Amino acid sequence: MLVAPCLLALLSVAFPFSSAAQLPNQSQTKDLPKATSGEPFPWNRMRLPKTVSPLHYDLSIHPNLTTLDFTGVVRIELEVHEDVHAVILHAKNMEISGALLLAPEGAKPLKVLEYPQSHQLALLSDSVLTKGRKYEVQLAFAANLSDSYHGFYKSSYRTKTGEVRVMASTQFEATFARGAFPCFDEPAFKANFTIRIVRERGTSPSPTSALEVFSVSVVLNEPFEECAISIYAVPEKIDQTAFALDAAVKLLDFYDDYFDIPYPLPKQDLAAIPDFQSGAMENWGLTTYRESGLLFDPEKSSASDKLGITKVIAHELAHQWFGNLVTMEWWNDLWLNEELQVDDFFLGKCFEAMEVDSLSSSHPVSTPVENPTQIQEMFDDVSYDKGACILNMLRDFLTPEAFEIGIIRYLKRYSYQNTVNSHLWESLTDVRAVCVFLCYSFHNEGYSDDELDVKAIMDTWTLQEGFPLVTVEVIRSGSQAQSGAFLWQIPLTYMTSASSTVHRFLLKTQTDVLYLPEEVDWVKFNVDMNGYYMVHYAGDGWKSIINLLQHNHTALSGNDRASLIQNVFQLVRLDTALELSLYLSRETEIMAVTQGLGELVPLYKLMEKRDMAELENKMKSYIVDLFRDLIDRQQWTDSGSVSERVLRSYLLLFACVRNHPPCLAKASQLFQQWKDSDGTMSLPVDITMAVFVIGARTPEGWDFLFEKYRHSLQNSVKSRMKTAMAVSPLQEKLQWMMEQSLSGEIMKTQDLPDVVVSVSKNPRGYKLGWDFLRAHWHTLIKKFDLGSNIISYMVTGVTNQYSTPEMLDEVRGFFGSLTEETGSEMRCIQQTYETIEDNIRWMNTNLPLLQAWLDNEKRNIS
Repeated sequence: MLVAPCLLALLSVAFPFSSAAQLPNQSQTKDLPKATSGEPFPWNRMRLPKTVSPLHYDLSIHPNLTTLDFTGVVRIELEVHEDVHAVILHAKNMEISGALLLAPEGAKPLKVLEYPQSHQLALLSDSVLTKGRKYEVQLAFAANLSDSYHGFYKSSYRTKTGEVRVMASTQFEATFARGAFPCFDEPAFKANFTIRIVRERGTSPSPTSALEVFSVSVVLNEPFEECAISIYAVPEKIDQTAFALDAAVKLLDFYDDYFDIPYPLPKQDLAAIPDFQSGAMENWGLTTYRESGLLFDPEKSSASDKLGITKVIAHELAHQWFGNLVTMEWWNDLWLNEELQVDDFFLGKCFEAMEVDSLSSSHPVSTPVENPTQIQEMFDDVSYDKGACILNMLRDFLTPEAFEIGIIRYLKRYSYQNTVNSHLWESLTDVRAVCVFLCYSFHNEGYSDDELDVKAIMDTWTLQEGFPLVTVEVIRSGSQAQSGAFLWQIPLTYMTSASSTVHRFLLKTQTDVLYLPEEVDWVKFNVDMNGYYMVHYAGDGWKSIINLLQHNHTALSGNDRASLIQNVFQLVRLDTALELSLYLSRETEIMAVTQGLGELVPLYKLMEKRDMAELENKMKSYIVDLFRDLIDRQQWTDSGSVSERVLRSYLLLFACVRNHPPCLAKASQLFQQWKDSDGTMSLPVDITMAVFVIGARTPEGWDFLFEKYRHSLQNSVKSRMKTAMAVSPLQEKLQWMMEQSLSGEIMKTQDLPDVVVSVSKNPRGYKLGWDFLRAHWHTLIKKFDLGSNIISYMVTGVTNQYSTPEMLDEVRGFFGSLTEETGSEMRCIQQTYETIEDNIRWMNTNLPLLQAWLDNEKRNIS
């Protein structure tokens, strides 16, 4: 299906919410805020009152793509729960006119008060709105299409001929529906919608227009027998939609079966939006995506592109049940929307979550939030990745069979309703009677069926920040394994050298003792790292683990090896961690290899931001030597499984960046051949990043790459070119790239955060990135929204490799000069301070150890 040439209007259901508070009485009016008119505004809280709730919206909206504004009329059917004279709802940056109360006795005008600080409107009635009755209010409104990526915003794309086409798109999560039409913009105020969109015929407004009327959105539990699945893209890219269509069909079938609830809508549309800040959005029945998250060219997209697109589509379609069918009541339980993401690459998400969750500025998965900035900040690694990781831990604890039964029970029990986290725990606790014949978990060493209280267990994971460190020591006299932790109820798993059986134990106390039936050479806790905790092996524990990896590393799974690498670099002296890393010369599995690189590479990245070239180069040489054999075995082709192809791309890129001679020679040769062919030569897709990075090192190569970037219609190819250009050593090109991305004329502004962060990781560009962030701060927070994960990504991505007191002072000086309105209270700023302080401490402690280890130990890597 083709997108309308002038407009793609994407209006999703707003999933608003509730508050226990009611309207203030007259004695409280002295504390009321002032409306724009100077009169008292009859509500003084951020969350809306529960006095009325919407049942149905009848919305007509008319965007004008020439004047870049829109007008509309909305009629909202209301149910009144308390006698009131005022209806409080949301609107942001719009003019309201013609407010009417439509009652059986006739239409009456309503007085409108506005309180922009909370994005709230008050509709005041001369007569009382009576408890138990239903009313309708009608509002006419007008606003400009937003310059940001939120609400109802302007977008554009270029055709093959270079013509710019204008579009209008929406992004309503979390608090931006109020920027498109007046509404109750909180998750618990669920309602159904009838939507009409007026669009102009042809490519520019004309006296004739078309009215598109959409079906009433589903509220009642009446699933349709068939579902039509469609993909939308701009006309030039419609031929890149086949893979996404096939994936969507298969995934909806899978979820129908897994959740035992048929998809409840008659259609599911997937739309690729040319300008889109988020990766994707789960609007019910119309999921929207960045073009890179949906479009796939079999000839030019990579294996990692295919994997990424599949995961994004799976994520958004799972939200049709988690988040849409069943919606969290308020944003403190945002994590309830996150489905389980179990695949070969899931472990990395847990490591990323732990990195943030280890900071004192972290937050519980379920945490109080009130204002829009706080709500935006909830969309981070803790809510998303930690939420998924603790659900995966619970799934492993209960068994997949029991977990599935509980999830189905939860979704069926609360369909078309709002929930809090206790509802999920109750549904999963209830499965124990059903699962007594299915599940091994309830009959293990540390607990019994009678003791199982999922809520009590999981509250320790969702209501407090951080994660446990379990310390294990094998006591040889008596063969005991002793572990200690604090505050969490931990579903421990372990295996030993004596048996491959996975043993389970629920640790409820600070310390406990496990009795092993026989002597063991080693014990490995947190099998496959299904648990969200780290493990320290006290006594000779790490020594026995290192010995095992050096002599028989395949005795443990790839995930187990990856978790040991991650744990050892966080928990013990650096020289011990480096001793363990020596085994990586024999490693071949993607999770362990990438985790090894993920722990070692940041060490020299810290040094790149200092004047210490000698030690930095020794560290780089050590890492290249460690993986040399694996790198040299890689073929410059697209053969193999997805994991093999992703690993090949990763390794060859690393080797070329590090100037490994065989890679440098091959990539240089291929880039020259590709350039000589004017870009028509077909390169193996998975090695193009390595080739482009080498080509972008010269001014001529960079310019050629940029010209091909400008004219490419394949987003995956453009993405690889953009990244390669951003890691070039050519400083003037790096500066120009950031400025071009900000203007959005050639390089899209949606890609600016990636460009700025990539430049900031570049040893030749890190100061450029920091200076750019400071110079354009106010523009960036307006464009990408204060508190958003994009602003957080830029703040932390630009600064997290600094490790000197001077840079800490500079960072504190800039962020300390901001006001609360311009971001001074954002959590990411506190995380930035902590990260730099940790880096300073790490460098002070570990540089002498690293120098001694690299100098004194002549490594025989084999």
